[in-house]
Amino acid sequence: MSAEQNPTEQHDQPDLATLVPEWFDWSEAAAALHVSVSKVRQLIREHQLAAAVPVPGAGQKVPAELIMDGEVVKGVPGLLTVLHDTGWDDREAITWIFTADDTLPGRPIDALRENRGSEVKRRAQAFGF
Repeated sequence: MSAEQNPTEQHDQPDLATLVPEWFDWSEAAAALHVSVSKVRQLIREHQLAAAVPVPGAGQKVPAELIMDGEVVKGVPGLLTVLHDTGWDDREAITWIFTADDTLPGRPIDALRENRGSEVKRRAQAFGF
């Protein structure tokens, strides 16, 4: 995928530790979701939840804002599926989800958490065309 299709592939890609204010390790994510760590691994593997290494040597972590009220935020699994289908990995998906977009307005994660996910998903689907 070219940089024109995927804006996260530019050389000035934002640092995830700066973009995402709070991270859960897998055990913290499991506690927040009221499931086992192996279930968190499964959710990540199935693209129902995303994880990335926010800083070198930190190990994979899950952005805390992907979880709300004991569940994965509504719309996140479908959005991750769309982004993965267009060739993005979790790191690229997290970068896009947490980068402000003045036309939404705000970050895609904010729209998802406010139940305004249909426009976010439409924009993600456009990356595949």
